[in-house]
Amino acid sequence: MSFDLKNLVTARMGENYELHSRHLNPKLVEVLRITGFDKVYVRAEGAYLYDAAGNAYLDFLSGYGVFNMGRNHPVIKKAIRDVLDLDLPNMVQLDCSLLSGLLAEALLKIVPSHLGSIFFCNSGTEAVEGAIKFSRAATGRAGIISLKGCYHGLSYGSLSVTGSGNFQEGFGPFLADVARVRMGDLVALERLFKKGNVAAFLFEPIQGKGVNYPSDDFYQKAQALCRAHGVLIICDEVQCGLGRSGKVWGFEHWDLEPDIITVAKSLSGGFVPCGAIITRRSIYEKVFSRLDRAVVHSSTFGRNNLAMTCGLASLSVLRDENLVENSARMGRLLIEKLDALRTKDSLIKAVRGKGLIIAIEFQEPPQIGLKLAWRLMHRIDHGLFAQLVIIPLLSRFRVLTQVAGHNMDVIKILPPLTISEKEVEYFVDAFDKALAGCRRFPGPILELARNTALKNGKRARRVGK
Repeated sequence: MSFDLKNLVTARMGENYELHSRHLNPKLVEVLRITGFDKVYVRAEGAYLYDAAGNAYLDFLSGYGVFNMGRNHPVIKKAIRDVLDLDLPNMVQLDCSLLSGLLAEALLKIVPSHLGSIFFCNSGTEAVEGAIKFSRAATGRAGIISLKGCYHGLSYGSLSVTGSGNFQEGFGPFLADVARVRMGDLVALERLFKKGNVAAFLFEPIQGKGVNYPSDDFYQKAQALCRAHGVLIICDEVQCGLGRSGKVWGFEHWDLEPDIITVAKSLSGGFVPCGAIITRRSIYEKVFSRLDRAVVHSSTFGRNNLAMTCGLASLSVLRDENLVENSARMGRLLIEKLDALRTKDSLIKAVRGKGLIIAIEFQEPPQIGLKLAWRLMHRIDHGLFAQLVIIPLLSRFRVLTQVAGHNMDVIKILPPLTISEKEVEYFVDAFDKALAGCRRFPGPILELARNTALKNGKRARRVGK
């Protein structure tokens, strides 16, 4: 009996959440059902997801930034078909494949000239793990300094440097010789550097959690401190890189010269996981320092043909379709229009971002009724208000967005870099209407509470059986 994927998907479509509840992550299923995010999407193209009824959902989440080139881009799809048709040898391991060499060459053309070596892996967290190892090998030091509020991944090394107690809870102890400083605190940074054991300062130029970045010259001064104390600079560009910020790399906004860059997410084109560590040649040579250390750091699937093909095609699309320029242009338009809403709506505290990584932060309003509602919601759950915005955005206006982090009054938007003014106009109008609905207290909060109670009631009945 031959395997027929199309028939299998057609026959089983709609069982998605039941299968996940039985075999994968039932808690995630509960969260999605409570919030109304338990949609069944059957097709995706560009900036849109589609359900079985043909309804289009505007995707302003982009798989947490994976789909910079949009979903199911035809150029990347064709490249995948082409490489499969070539029947190339794959992952021989004791060889040097052509496609990985070509992708390394292409990546090095879009980074500063002082960077000269590439290591391929599968994900952002794996790239960060490798960058930590590389920095320790290159300096002979153990210390890694990151920023408070940062996110670098969930495997042990990357989780150790991540600044979120929610992700770390229950998983300690973590790597020793790791510390975090507040963004902007040069005094604390220099104090740690003076101990003489710091290998690297690791940071996201634009933090994914909350979309935070310095408004002053903190990064430039931190870089000068790194140079003075022999500390390497690692820029985590996993989310804000490859055009997301309106420049190819986030660090370009501050004219930085990182020693190591970590890349992933959109390098995959949204098809096959693909990550990379881009570094100075001198650092690379400290890692792979002798013939017997030629494979001292390795990744079985890191240089596989499908991933390399997706990377090459993604870089081609980024260049040929001027997506970096479009990201900058559409980002300016979005921020301008959202900022105009801020001037008329007391719930909006700030709109910030670069390119198409944008945060909308909320605040306690001055109106007495709304002020009481705000305080009540925050007594229930500090992150509840942002949920009350993203839930109607999806359920009523078919726009997919996300909360920017735990216990934050912030939502984050990460649309594909392919969007046009049409998508900008639709999102801003939908957001304005969704936010207006939040003023009808207690309507939205009761809707969420009712969904939670119904779900808890069903769970209690199952337990009682």
